[in-house]
Amino acid sequence: MSESFAVSLRRATKRFGDRVIFEHLDLSIRPREFVALLGASGSGKTTLLRTLLGLDSLEAGEGYVATPRAAVFQEPRLIPSQKVWRNVLMGVPRTAHARELAVSTLAEVGLTRHVDAWPATLSGGEAQRVALARALIRDPALLLLDEPFAALDALTRLRMQDLVQKLVARHGPGVLLVTHDAEEALRLADRIVILRDARLTLDVRITDLDGERDPAHPRGVALREQLYGELGVLRTAAAAVAA
Repeated sequence: MSESFAVSLRRATKRFGDRVIFEHLDLSIRPREFVALLGASGSGKTTLLRTLLGLDSLEAGEGYVATPRAAVFQEPRLIPSQKVWRNVLMGVPRTAHARELAVSTLAEVGLTRHVDAWPATLSGGEAQRVALARALIRDPALLLLDEPFAALDALTRLRMQDLVQKLVARHGPGVLLVTHDAEEALRLADRIVILRDARLTLDVRITDLDGERDPAHPRGVALREQLYGELGVLRTAAAAVAA
C-alpha cells in the first residue's frame, strides 16, 4: 500500500462470529486530511477505529495504516496516581528531556498551570486536553478520535473542537473522527463518510467555499438532509411535505 496515505483500506472485512461488522470496505485518508465517520450506534464505527489502531485485525482485505498513530477516546483514561505531566508521557520512552517535552505539549493545549496537578483536580475539558496532549506528544501520522467531546458540556465541546482543529492544522496528521454528531462533523471535517449496513454508504467532501457548513445556505440545508436521511433519523423536506 502507498505510504502517501495515512490510511488505505481495500475490500476490508471484519466479523464477530456470524455478525458482519463491515465488508468489502474501501477507505483512504491522506496526510493532513480530516475525515469524520458517522453512523448509528452499533454500526461498527468504533470497531473500525480499533482496527486502524491495531487492536483488532481484519478478516479479509488489505490495508496500510501509517505509524506512529495515537487515539483520544470519550473518556480521558488518565491514571489517577500519576501527575498530569507523567500521564502525558505514558507509553513514551523516557529521556533526560521527557518532562520538558511534556510541559511543552501541555502548553500547546493550554494547560501550563496544570503540569503538576493530579487528574482528580481537573475538569472534564481539562482532562480531555491532557488526553489530547498524550496523543500529540507521539507526533502521530494518524490521529484517531473516538467521540472525544461527547461527555463535555456544549461550550467546552465547542472550545475543544476549535483546539483540535488548530492543533491538527499545526501538526498535520491524518485524522479519523468517530462521532454521532453530524453538526460536529460538518464543523471540523474535510470529508464525511457514513458507515451503514456494513458498508460506507456515503463519502462526501466538504469545502468552505460551497456553503455546506452553513445551515442557512441551500447547499448546507441539502447536505444536512442527505446526511440525516442516510443515517435514518430525518426525512427529506420533500417527504415531510408529502406526508
